[in-house]
Amino acid sequence: MGTQQTPPNQVLISIALFLTFYVMAPTFEDIYKNAALPYLEGSISAVSAISGAADTLREFLILNTREAELSMFAEMAGDEPYATNEDVPYPVLLPAFITSELKTAFQIGFLLFLPFLVIDLVIASILMSLGMMMLSPMLVSLPFKLLLFVLVDGWAMTIGSIASTYVN
Repeated sequence: MGTQQTPPNQVLISIALFLTFYVMAPTFEDIYKNAALPYLEGSISAVSAISGAADTLREFLILNTREAELSMFAEMAGDEPYATNEDVPYPVLLPAFITSELKTAFQIGFLLFLPFLVIDLVIASILMSLGMMMLSPMLVSLPFKLLLFVLVDGWAMTIGSIASTYVN
């Protein structure tokens, strides 16, 4: 967008934390109902509770991991394609999930960057045609970029597109 620290890191971390709680709420509830609560009541052992929680978490991770990343990490680990989701080990699943999420984040970031780049180019062209070569296009385009972001409800679009990429 061209702003130095807007929004501040604390705001970005808060948004990430609350969005994580929102996206993971069904998984956390399932883990609580099927693993933690029976363990606390004494009806299952700690090993069974951990196993149940791991299965629920594995299901979430596999549903939200691209197959290309999963096959890449399986190949790097020297494994054959897995027959079922339960066969996927965590040392393969976790980096595949993280890589998949980074790819999604870069795609969303690129789609956010494009309109702001177009505004910068238009402002720079206008300033050059007016002979204002010494005036920074970033200085002039910043209010237009902020106005665009507010008018299209950029936060709702960004957070909505992030949350909609997850399957529960």
